[in-house]
Amino acid sequence: MNNLFYLVPVAAVVALAFAYMFFRQMMKESEGTATMKEIAQFVREGAMAYLKQQYKVVIIVFIVLAALFTFLAYLGVQNSWVPFAFLTGGFFSGLAGFVGMKTATYASARTANAAQRSLNSGLKVAFRSGAVMGLTVVGLGLLDIAIWWVILNHFVDIEGTQKLVFITTTMLTFGMGASTQALFARVGGGIYTKAADVGADLVGKVEAGIPEDDPRNPATIADNVGDNVGDVAGMGADLYESYCGSILATMALGAAAYSAVGVEAQMKAILAPMTIAAVGVVLSILGIYVVRTKEGAGMDQLLKSLGRGTNLSSILIAGVTFGIMYLLGMENWWGFSLSVVVGLFAGVIIGQATEYYTSHSYRPTQKLAESAETGPATVIISGVGLGMLSTAIPVLTIAVAILLAYLCANGFDLSFSADSLSTGLYGIGIAAVGMLSTLGITLATDAYGPIADNAGGNAQMSELDPEVRKRTDVLDALGNTTAATGKGFAIGSAALTGLALLASYIEEIKIGLEHLGKQIVNVSGELINAADATIPDIMAYYHVDLMNPVVLVGVFIGAMMSFLFCGLTMNAVGRAAQSMVTEVRRQFREIKGILTKEATPDYARCVEISTKGAQKEMLLPSLIAIIVPILVGLILGPAGVMGLLIGGLGSGFVLAVFMSNSGGAWDNAKKYVEEGHLGGKNSEAHKATVTGDTVGDPFKDTSGPSLNILIKLMSMVSIVMAMLTVAIH
Repeated sequence: MNNLFYLVPVAAVVALAFAYMFFRQMMKESEGTATMKEIAQFVREGAMAYLKQQYKVVIIVFIVLAALFTFLAYLGVQNSWVPFAFLTGGFFSGLAGFVGMKTATYASARTANAAQRSLNSGLKVAFRSGAVMGLTVVGLGLLDIAIWWVILNHFVDIEGTQKLVFITTTMLTFGMGASTQALFARVGGGIYTKAADVGADLVGKVEAGIPEDDPRNPATIADNVGDNVGDVAGMGADLYESYCGSILATMALGAAAYSAVGVEAQMKAILAPMTIAAVGVVLSILGIYVVRTKEGAGMDQLLKSLGRGTNLSSILIAGVTFGIMYLLGMENWWGFSLSVVVGLFAGVIIGQATEYYTSHSYRPTQKLAESAETGPATVIISGVGLGMLSTAIPVLTIAVAILLAYLCANGFDLSFSADSLSTGLYGIGIAAVGMLSTLGITLATDAYGPIADNAGGNAQMSELDPEVRKRTDVLDALGNTTAATGKGFAIGSAALTGLALLASYIEEIKIGLEHLGKQIVNVSGELINAADATIPDIMAYYHVDLMNPVVLVGVFIGAMMSFLFCGLTMNAVGRAAQSMVTEVRRQFREIKGILTKEATPDYARCVEISTKGAQKEMLLPSLIAIIVPILVGLILGPAGVMGLLIGGLGSGFVLAVFMSNSGGAWDNAKKYVEEGHLGGKNSEAHKATVTGDTVGDPFKDTSGPSLNILIKLMSMVSIVMAMLTVAIH
């Protein structure tokens, strides 16, 4: 049975090997003309310069937090492995984002050049380049998990079932490092890209009446840089922590759920999520190879092409899961397999719902575009309404998935006994693993979008044949939909993972009580050792129920956190965008001859404004996400923290879906008009949809996607600080 573990490092190496192969294949493609190469170099240098600045800030934060954890470990209220696990989690998360961004900046011009040959050639280069990101994330994630498992299994000197509980809860803490890095990457990158995008759209497209990505627009290079640092580097770090978090939380739940049964049962429960993820990597690679299209394909055909790859991978992993569970010899292997299938289906349904509400192939976005005929106000009203309506299907899907995964795992036991509760929660965790098992290909479809967007920009600035721009626009519109689908997918997995992390927090509380040598009164009124306590025992000990005002206060603070965080990030984008708008207007006014192409805009100044704005604005919202759970734990104790996490999970999930879908729909409504509908480019309807898209930019690319990280980061911080919380309360 233990031999199955070796599938994990093998799958990691295979994923990284294929990522390298796809990267080399992309690099063999030509970047095209000298102008195309020059523009790509501008974007590449700008992206690297920003990332270096961001990492300087992030490194300082990581050093301070690692020092804090080391001090707490010295005091005996923190696991001594935590500082190291925290740093490795952050390093691998940052590395995943860096590799993805580096690939994207090399791929954009090559995609534009390939699009000169055919639509399929452009799709192949962009999608395979996106696959580098997808496979790098899953490869590094599994590699990090495998390394830490080997290290801790060798060095931890604890006997019996408590050893595996200690190892898995310790490994869970490196997720905080990944989440912290991801939040900085998402927020900073989101502020950067949207500041540039808003400036380019409002002044260039609306006021000056020039096309998107026109070289006369001073903000166009900064906009293209932003696509890479926000939508690629930020997204890579984001989904790295989602992927690792789901696997690690499920491993910890499995070790805890079967601690009373024995080490062998624990190992089966721990190996299951790792093995499913490992097999998912191989099947994702298979799915990548079936993605292709024909010349002249529209949105429907392109969506079907990408869907063919993702659906094939999902179907295969669903079938293979039953074999994995059977080979592991898990009790109720059939039920746990069904929990994985539930997670997979939930991901597919959320993706399809997101596609329906954001793609201009369907009526919701078409109706949104039609509202532009009466001006920007109705566009904004309609987009907000669409986003609100779009929350229903994902929320109901997750609700059903939680119930089904729980019941399948515990054999439809509704007694809510300690055993049924533990196995049911493990089922929810493994459903999250199932949802993310095909991340290798689903992330490829997401990362492909910014590459196609940059390719269109390069084609426009290089003044290639209009047919090339037409092809890249089709790929870009598809990218908007796949990006929205990817965000919906990430948010959905965050909901399931967040619930699993909530259960893991209770286990960490139990370990903290045990470490301090405390005894508790169980639900039967008996005095027992903390190590023997069940989830209901811990809940009862800390009075975690809805009638406890401490829990209710925590719920309200958690619900507030989602809105506070979004308010801070939205205002940050607004302030940075104001600076960009002012600068672009200044250049049009003071640098004579820009619009007549007799003078060259100062691109570097716009890049500098976005960089400084992002660096300045990203700190406060990111630090609040870390500080608030610590303060709630110190002041309100475990009951308040659980309320905080529940409130944050509920409000954050719904708000994230709303913002992501509204933003995606506004963007594609603009694309719909630009295709020639409702008067086409430069019409009044077009100007109205540009305004809607501008409002939607921070919705879908800054605040919305950052919320799923916020949900998990607050959980991770709470888990890491659990021992200190227990020591004080």
